[in-house]
Amino acid sequence: MGTAKIISVHSYRGGTGKSNITANLAACAVAMGHKVAVIDTDLKSPGIHVLFGVDPSQIQLTLVDYLWDKCTSTETAYDVTTRVCPNHDHAHAKCWLVPASLDTHAISRLLDEGYDIQRLNTHIDDLMSQLELDYLLIDTHPGLNDESMLTTALSDILILLVRPDQQDYYGSAVVSRIATQLEVPNIFVVANKLHSQIDVEQLTQHLKQAFGHDVLGAIPLSEDLAKLGSRQLIVNESPEGIVAHTLKIIAKRIFAT
Repeated sequence: MGTAKIISVHSYRGGTGKSNITANLAACAVAMGHKVAVIDTDLKSPGIHVLFGVDPSQIQLTLVDYLWDKCTSTETAYDVTTRVCPNHDHAHAKCWLVPASLDTHAISRLLDEGYDIQRLNTHIDDLMSQLELDYLLIDTHPGLNDESMLTTALSDILILLVRPDQQDYYGSAVVSRIATQLEVPNIFVVANKLHSQIDVEQLTQHLKQAFGHDVLGAIPLSEDLAKLGSRQLIVNESPEGIVAHTLKIIAKRIFAT
């Protein structure tokens, strides 16, 4: 697999901002001069391609096609470098996206028939070696399932997203314990969608004590992010805002780990 590191971005429930965080971190990686790929393993409800500005009509082959042995791993990788970092000037830096299938029939077949989970492992290995990646970011399916357990087990870094919500806390604690049992080398917590009245320092300490892992950042509920509606990446559209600033701090930490 070379020296590339695998970073999974996971949450217990949907709606935590997982895809947004993943896409923006990929943009930060490119801006820092890294070669990175993003895989959408949310096979049942894919969508991260929207954040990269990829029109569905441009997607010919997907992760699902590889899982069904219809193509090679690199045929599923789309170069989105200029979309994530339009003004980047690093000769080495690149970003690829591996989308999941958007075809409803393919998704239905996947749900009915399943697939060989080990092919996902092979796909990850192939991408890292053939594209000579520095980092592979995985946008996971929320909750506890085969895909998320495999990618968690393979990860060098797990970023666990939580919202200030009791259901999120309880479920995320389960994910955290499983990741610890799987001996993931680096597990971090990121708090997202924090309302303006919350005491960030107190919350950070609470999460660190509750989960036993470092808290990389606390991202506020953002009207600017909501206005974007997944059409753009906030690190590019509002680079001086608090959300982009926090994401860049997180990126500096994980891409140096």
